[in-house]
Amino acid sequence: MNTETHPVINSNPRNTASFKSENLQKLTDAMHEQKLQPGSYLFWEGDAADKLYYIKSGRVRATKSTDEGKDLVLYLYQQGDLIGMIDPYDDTKHWYSAEVLEECVIGVAHKKDVEMLIWQSGEFALEFMRWMGLAHRMTQTKYRDMMLYGKPGALCSTIIRLSNTYGAHEEDGTIRITKKLTHSELSDMIGSTRESVNRMFSDLRKAQAIEMDNGYILIRDLDYLKGICHCENCPIEVCRM
Repeated sequence: MNTETHPVINSNPRNTASFKSENLQKLTDAMHEQKLQPGSYLFWEGDAADKLYYIKSGRVRATKSTDEGKDLVLYLYQQGDLIGMIDPYDDTKHWYSAEVLEECVIGVAHKKDVEMLIWQSGEFALEFMRWMGLAHRMTQTKYRDMMLYGKPGALCSTIIRLSNTYGAHEEDGTIRITKKLTHSELSDMIGSTRESVNRMFSDLRKAQAIEMDNGYILIRDLDYLKGICHCENCPIEVCRM
């Protein structure tokens, strides 16, 4: 099978699309820069939520601890994404942790500096509200997919999200997810076990919806996956990792 580089389906959707370039520049100008190594954390679950983090380079993984002591992978943030929470309350805590996956350059803005930008510009305030709304919608759809349609629905939704973030077209019309993932890593994304993911992948292959090629997932029947997770055709900025 041809494994050459393929054109990417999309430009890896960023969660800062709600900002005009000049307003995003205002925000990044208010930031100081940090360099972080893999295995370090931007923040831990339970830390004070009083900063925003802009990824200038590198990747960050958001995880939530479960009652069983397992880390559930919520999001995979990358260059151009904005992470964090800023709201009117002084005692807000982060409800997830943000772990650095590869060497990162991060811009950090303090709450008071973001509030000053909101006060100075109504346009920036509106775009910031849109960004907050997008972040909330991403969380809502993530939990909907995990809770309403069982583990098969959660897995199919995750594969679709991966295709929107890392997908590339094959010449025969299939979609190649250009990021290699193990079944163990996928199980951490849907709160399941590796054995359960193995069984669900077997069912999807039997249905000719997906196949594997040297560790890469190939989507043969996207509509089949959408049917299992009751896809609502959310915007690509929402339906992403």
